[in-house]
Amino acid sequence: MPGHPVVTRRAALIGAIAALAGCSAPDGASGPARLVLATGPPGAVFREIGAALAELLDRRLPRTRVTALPSSASTENLRLLRERRAHIGFSSLDAAVGESGEPPAGLSALGRVYDSHLHLVVAADSPIDSFADLAGRRVSFGAKESGTEFTVRRLAELTGLDVRAVHMDQAASADALTAGEIDALFSLTGIPTPAVSRLAERSQIRFVPLREEANRLADAYPSTYIPATIPATAYPGVAACDTVAIPNLLVARDDLAEEVAYVVAKTVFTESAAIAADRPEAAHINVRTGIATGPVPLHPGAVRWFREQKA
Repeated sequence: MPGHPVVTRRAALIGAIAALAGCSAPDGASGPARLVLATGPPGAVFREIGAALAELLDRRLPRTRVTALPSSASTENLRLLRERRAHIGFSSLDAAVGESGEPPAGLSALGRVYDSHLHLVVAADSPIDSFADLAGRRVSFGAKESGTEFTVRRLAELTGLDVRAVHMDQAASADALTAGEIDALFSLTGIPTPAVSRLAERSQIRFVPLREEANRLADAYPSTYIPATIPATAYPGVAACDTVAIPNLLVARDDLAEEVAYVVAKTVFTESAAIAADRPEAAHINVRTGIATGPVPLHPGAVRWFREQKA
Protein backbone atom coordinates (compact mmCIF):
# COMPACT_ATOMS: atom_id res chain seq x y z
CA MET A 1 0.00 0.00 0.00
CA PRO A 2 1.56 3.41 -0.90
CA GLY A 3 2.56 5.98 1.65
CA HIS A 4 4.41 5.86 4.91
CA PRO A 5 3.44 3.43 7.67
CA VAL A 6 1.65 4.86 10.70
CA VAL A 7 3.73 4.43 13.86
CA THR A 8 1.89 4.67 17.19
CA ARG A 9 3.48 6.08 20.31
CA ARG A 10 3.39 2.58 21.80
CA ALA A 11 5.17 1.08 18.77
CA ALA A 12 7.84 3.77 18.99
CA LEU A 13 8.41 3.13 22.68
CA ILE A 14 8.54 -0.63 22.14
CA GLY A 15 11.12 -0.14 19.39
CA ALA A 16 13.26 2.00 21.67
CA ILE A 17 13.10 -0.59 24.42
CA ALA A 18 14.03 -3.33 21.97
CA ALA A 19 17.09 -1.37 20.85
CA LEU A 20 18.20 -0.87 24.43
CA ALA A 21 17.58 -4.49 25.27
CA GLY A 22 19.95 -5.77 22.61
CA CYS A 23 19.88 -9.29 21.25
CA SER A 24 20.02 -11.36 24.41
CA ALA A 25 17.38 -11.99 27.01
CA PRO A 26 17.84 -10.08 30.29
CA ASP A 27 18.49 -11.79 33.60
CA GLY A 28 19.90 -14.87 31.91
CA ALA A 29 16.49 -16.22 30.83
CA SER A 30 16.54 -17.80 27.38
CA GLY A 31 12.86 -18.71 27.60
CA PRO A 32 10.80 -21.58 26.22
CA ALA A 33 10.22 -22.13 22.49
CA ARG A 34 6.71 -20.69 22.78
CA LEU A 35 4.87 -18.56 25.33
CA VAL A 36 1.11 -18.04 24.96
CA LEU A 37 -0.58 -15.08 26.66
CA ALA A 38 -4.39 -15.36 26.91
CA THR A 39 -5.94 -11.89 26.54
CA GLY A 40 -9.55 -10.86 25.84
CA PRO A 41 -12.26 -10.06 23.25
CA PRO A 42 -12.56 -7.23 20.69
CA GLY A 43 -12.96 -3.81 22.29
CA ALA A 44 -11.49 -4.98 25.62
CA VAL A 45 -8.55 -3.63 27.60
CA PHE A 46 -7.20 -7.16 28.24
CA ARG A 47 -6.75 -7.67 24.50
CA GLU A 48 -4.98 -4.38 23.86
CA ILE A 49 -2.71 -4.52 26.91
CA GLY A 50 -2.00 -8.17 26.18
CA ALA A 51 -0.93 -7.38 22.63
CA ALA A 52 1.46 -4.68 23.89
CA LEU A 53 2.89 -6.97 26.56
CA ALA A 54 3.37 -9.80 24.06
CA GLU A 55 5.39 -7.49 21.80
CA LEU A 56 7.66 -6.51 24.67
CA LEU A 57 8.13 -10.09 25.86
CA ASP A 58 8.91 -11.23 22.33
CA ARG A 59 11.93 -8.93 22.47
CA ARG A 60 12.96 -9.72 26.04
CA LEU A 61 12.83 -13.45 25.32
CA PRO A 62 14.45 -13.57 21.85
CA ARG A 63 14.47 -17.39 21.65
CA THR A 64 10.78 -17.53 22.45
CA ARG A 65 7.82 -17.00 20.13
CA VAL A 66 5.35 -15.01 22.25
CA THR A 67 1.73 -15.15 21.11
CA ALA A 68 -1.19 -13.02 22.31
CA LEU A 69 -4.21 -15.34 22.20
CA PRO A 70 -7.65 -13.66 21.86
CA SER A 71 -10.29 -15.00 24.23
CA SER A 72 -13.56 -14.19 25.98
CA ALA A 73 -11.42 -12.95 28.94
CA SER A 74 -11.15 -14.07 32.57
CA THR A 75 -13.05 -17.35 32.84
CA GLU A 76 -11.88 -18.65 29.48
CA ASN A 77 -8.31 -17.54 30.23
CA LEU A 78 -8.34 -19.58 33.43
CA ARG A 79 -9.62 -22.60 31.51
CA LEU A 80 -6.95 -22.17 28.83
CA LEU A 81 -4.29 -22.14 31.55
CA ARG A 82 -5.66 -25.28 33.19
CA GLU A 83 -5.89 -27.03 29.81
CA ARG A 84 -2.25 -26.09 29.16
CA ARG A 85 -3.22 -24.14 26.04
CA ALA A 86 -1.78 -20.92 27.52
CA HIS A 87 1.10 -20.17 29.88
CA ILE A 88 -0.04 -16.81 31.26
CA GLY A 89 -3.28 -14.85 31.08
CA PHE A 90 -5.33 -12.04 32.55
CA SER A 91 -8.15 -12.64 35.03
CA SER A 92 -10.31 -10.63 37.37
CA LEU A 93 -9.73 -11.59 41.00
CA ASP A 94 -13.30 -12.79 41.58
CA ALA A 95 -13.17 -15.19 38.64
CA ALA A 96 -9.73 -16.44 39.71
CA VAL A 97 -10.85 -17.46 43.20
CA GLY A 98 -14.33 -18.54 42.09
CA GLU A 99 -17.15 -19.47 44.42
CA SER A 100 -14.85 -21.08 46.97
CA GLY A 101 -12.73 -17.97 47.51
CA GLU A 102 -9.69 -20.26 47.53
CA PRO A 103 -6.52 -19.94 45.42
CA PRO A 104 -6.94 -21.58 42.00
CA ALA A 105 -5.27 -25.01 41.87
CA GLY A 106 -2.14 -25.11 39.75
CA LEU A 107 -2.09 -21.36 39.13
CA SER A 108 -0.31 -18.41 40.72
CA ALA A 109 -0.06 -14.67 40.11
CA LEU A 110 2.65 -12.66 38.45
CA GLY A 111 1.14 -9.50 39.91
CA ARG A 112 -1.91 -7.31 40.18
CA VAL A 113 -2.08 -5.07 37.15
CA TYR A 114 -5.00 -2.62 37.34
CA ASP A 115 -8.61 -2.59 38.50
CA SER A 116 -11.62 -3.10 36.25
CA HIS A 117 -14.85 -1.14 36.76
CA LEU A 118 -18.28 -2.57 36.07
CA HIS A 119 -20.03 -0.40 33.46
CA LEU A 120 -23.81 -0.60 33.09
CA VAL A 121 -24.48 1.32 29.88
CA VAL A 122 -27.82 2.46 28.46
CA ALA A 123 -28.96 4.94 25.84
CA ALA A 124 -29.25 8.47 27.19
CA ASP A 125 -33.05 8.45 26.75
CA SER A 126 -33.54 4.99 28.28
CA PRO A 127 -36.16 4.58 31.05
CA ILE A 128 -33.64 2.44 32.97
CA ASP A 129 -32.41 4.46 35.95
CA SER A 130 -31.41 1.70 38.37
CA PHE A 131 -30.18 -1.88 38.46
CA ALA A 132 -33.68 -3.04 39.44
CA ASP A 133 -35.10 -1.42 36.29
CA LEU A 134 -33.33 -4.08 34.23
CA ALA A 135 -35.93 -6.69 35.25
CA GLY A 136 -37.41 -8.40 32.21
CA ARG A 137 -35.26 -6.48 29.76
CA ARG A 138 -32.77 -7.72 27.18
CA VAL A 139 -29.30 -7.16 28.62
CA SER A 140 -25.83 -8.17 27.48
CA PHE A 141 -23.89 -10.00 30.21
CA GLY A 142 -20.73 -9.92 28.11
CA ALA A 143 -19.19 -12.84 26.24
CA LYS A 144 -19.55 -16.35 27.60
CA GLU A 145 -16.62 -17.23 29.90
CA SER A 146 -15.78 -13.57 30.41
CA GLY A 147 -15.12 -11.83 33.69
CA THR A 148 -18.13 -9.63 32.94
CA GLU A 149 -20.41 -12.65 32.76
CA PHE A 150 -18.97 -14.09 35.99
CA THR A 151 -19.47 -10.88 37.98
CA VAL A 152 -22.90 -9.98 36.58
CA ARG A 153 -24.28 -13.49 37.08
CA ARG A 154 -23.02 -13.40 40.67
CA LEU A 155 -24.71 -10.01 41.16
CA ALA A 156 -27.97 -11.21 39.59
CA GLU A 157 -28.02 -14.25 41.88
CA LEU A 158 -27.23 -12.10 44.92
CA THR A 159 -30.07 -9.67 44.17
CA GLY A 160 -32.59 -12.04 42.57
CA LEU A 161 -32.72 -9.96 39.40
CA ASP A 162 -34.36 -11.70 36.42
CA VAL A 163 -33.45 -10.41 32.96
CA ARG A 164 -33.33 -11.71 29.39
CA ALA A 165 -29.57 -12.21 29.26
CA VAL A 166 -27.66 -12.35 25.99
CA HIS A 167 -23.95 -13.02 25.54
CA MET A 168 -21.88 -10.78 23.29
CA ASP A 169 -18.38 -9.37 23.55
CA GLN A 170 -17.89 -5.70 24.28
CA ALA A 171 -17.70 -4.51 20.69
CA ALA A 172 -20.77 -6.53 19.62
CA SER A 173 -22.69 -5.36 22.71
CA ALA A 174 -21.97 -1.72 21.83
CA ASP A 175 -23.23 -2.25 18.28
CA ALA A 176 -26.36 -3.99 19.57
CA LEU A 177 -27.14 -1.14 21.98
CA THR A 178 -26.77 1.41 19.19
CA ALA A 179 -29.10 -0.64 16.98
CA GLY A 180 -31.71 -0.94 19.76
CA GLU A 181 -31.35 -4.74 19.82
CA ILE A 182 -30.63 -4.72 23.57
CA ASP A 183 -31.74 -2.41 26.36
CA ALA A 184 -28.46 -2.30 28.29
CA LEU A 185 -24.97 -3.74 28.39
CA PHE A 186 -22.57 -4.67 31.13
CA SER A 187 -18.82 -4.37 30.67
CA LEU A 188 -16.28 -5.22 33.35
CA THR A 189 -13.09 -3.60 32.14
CA GLY A 190 -10.44 -0.96 32.67
CA ILE A 191 -11.29 2.67 32.12
CA PRO A 192 -11.50 4.00 29.54
CA THR A 193 -12.31 0.86 27.56
CA PRO A 194 -12.15 1.02 23.74
CA ALA A 195 -15.64 -0.35 23.00
CA VAL A 196 -17.37 2.06 25.38
CA SER A 197 -15.23 4.99 24.21
CA ARG A 198 -16.23 4.37 20.59
CA LEU A 199 -19.87 3.94 21.62
CA ALA A 200 -19.82 7.29 23.47
CA GLU A 201 -18.35 8.99 20.39
CA ARG A 202 -21.19 7.89 18.10
CA SER A 203 -24.19 7.69 20.47
CA GLN A 204 -25.67 9.50 23.45
CA ILE A 205 -25.22 7.16 26.40
CA ARG A 206 -25.10 7.23 30.18
CA PHE A 207 -24.10 4.91 33.01
CA VAL A 208 -26.57 3.49 35.53
CA PRO A 209 -25.33 3.82 39.15
CA LEU A 210 -24.43 0.64 41.01
CA ARG A 211 -23.47 1.94 44.47
CA GLU A 212 -25.97 -0.23 46.38
CA GLU A 213 -25.00 -3.28 44.34
CA ALA A 214 -21.30 -2.55 44.93
CA ASN A 215 -21.89 -2.51 48.67
CA ARG A 216 -23.78 -5.79 48.54
CA LEU A 217 -20.96 -7.47 46.63
CA ALA A 218 -18.34 -6.07 49.03
CA ASP A 219 -20.32 -7.30 52.04
CA ALA A 220 -20.83 -10.76 50.57
CA TYR A 221 -17.27 -11.18 49.24
CA PRO A 222 -14.85 -9.07 51.34
CA SER A 223 -11.49 -8.14 49.80
CA THR A 224 -12.68 -8.96 46.27
CA TYR A 225 -14.98 -6.04 45.44
CA ILE A 226 -14.36 -2.33 46.04
CA PRO A 227 -17.03 0.41 45.76
CA ALA A 228 -15.65 2.89 43.22
CA THR A 229 -16.53 5.62 40.71
CA ILE A 230 -16.13 5.87 36.96
CA PRO A 231 -14.87 9.48 36.68
CA ALA A 232 -16.35 12.00 34.28
CA THR A 233 -12.93 12.33 32.66
CA ALA A 234 -13.01 8.69 31.48
CA TYR A 235 -15.54 9.22 28.71
CA PRO A 236 -16.08 12.78 27.43
CA GLY A 237 -19.73 13.76 27.64
CA VAL A 238 -20.66 10.91 30.01
CA ALA A 239 -21.27 11.82 33.65
CA ALA A 240 -19.41 10.18 36.54
CA CYS A 241 -21.11 7.15 38.06
CA ASP A 242 -20.83 4.99 41.18
CA THR A 243 -19.98 1.35 40.57
CA VAL A 244 -17.81 -1.54 41.76
CA ALA A 245 -14.12 -2.14 41.01
CA ILE A 246 -12.37 -5.52 40.88
CA PRO A 247 -8.59 -6.11 40.84
CA ASN A 248 -7.13 -7.81 37.77
CA LEU A 249 -4.25 -10.24 37.95
CA LEU A 250 -1.75 -11.59 35.47
CA VAL A 251 -1.90 -15.31 36.20
CA ALA A 252 0.54 -18.08 35.28
CA ARG A 253 0.66 -21.83 35.46
CA ASP A 254 2.68 -23.02 38.42
CA ASP A 255 4.96 -24.96 36.06
CA LEU A 256 6.10 -21.79 34.27
CA ALA A 257 9.87 -21.64 34.72
CA GLU A 258 10.93 -19.30 37.53
CA GLU A 259 13.31 -17.37 35.28
CA VAL A 260 10.58 -16.77 32.71
CA ALA A 261 8.10 -15.67 35.40
CA TYR A 262 10.77 -13.28 36.69
CA VAL A 263 11.19 -11.72 33.23
CA VAL A 264 7.43 -11.41 32.70
CA ALA A 265 6.91 -9.72 36.08
CA LYS A 266 9.85 -7.40 35.47
CA THR A 267 8.55 -6.46 32.02
CA VAL A 268 5.03 -5.72 33.25
CA PHE A 269 6.12 -3.44 36.07
CA THR A 270 9.16 -1.71 34.55
CA GLU A 271 7.72 -1.16 31.07
CA SER A 272 4.23 -0.01 32.05
CA ALA A 273 4.87 3.31 30.28
CA ALA A 274 5.36 1.50 26.96
CA ILE A 275 2.32 -0.68 27.56
CA ALA A 276 0.28 2.43 28.45
CA ALA A 277 1.38 4.50 25.45
CA ASP A 278 -1.88 3.73 23.61
CA ARG A 279 -3.79 2.24 26.56
CA PRO A 280 -3.89 4.76 29.44
CA GLU A 281 -5.43 2.34 31.98
CA ALA A 282 -2.07 0.50 32.00
CA ALA A 283 -0.60 3.58 33.68
CA HIS A 284 -2.18 2.23 36.89
CA ILE A 285 0.24 -0.72 36.83
CA ASN A 286 2.80 -0.15 39.58
CA VAL A 287 5.01 -2.14 41.90
CA ARG A 288 3.36 -0.85 45.10
CA THR A 289 0.00 -2.45 44.30
CA GLY A 290 1.45 -5.25 42.20
CA ILE A 291 1.92 -7.60 45.15
CA ALA A 292 -1.70 -7.19 46.36
CA THR A 293 -3.02 -10.34 44.68
CA GLY A 294 -5.47 -11.35 47.42
CA PRO A 295 -5.81 -15.10 48.05
CA VAL A 296 -3.86 -15.92 44.88
CA PRO A 297 -0.20 -16.58 45.78
CA LEU A 298 2.62 -15.05 43.79
CA HIS A 299 4.66 -17.28 41.49
CA PRO A 300 8.21 -17.83 42.88
CA GLY A 301 9.67 -15.91 39.92
CA ALA A 302 7.46 -12.92 40.70
CA VAL A 303 8.29 -13.20 44.41
CA ARG A 304 11.99 -12.93 43.57
CA TRP A 305 11.50 -9.86 41.40
CA PHE A 306 9.29 -8.06 43.96
CA ARG A 307 11.77 -8.83 46.76
CA GLU A 308 14.53 -7.24 44.74
CA GLN A 309 12.39 -4.08 44.54
CA LYS A 310 11.76 -4.24 48.31
CA ALA A 311 8.05 -4.07 47.45
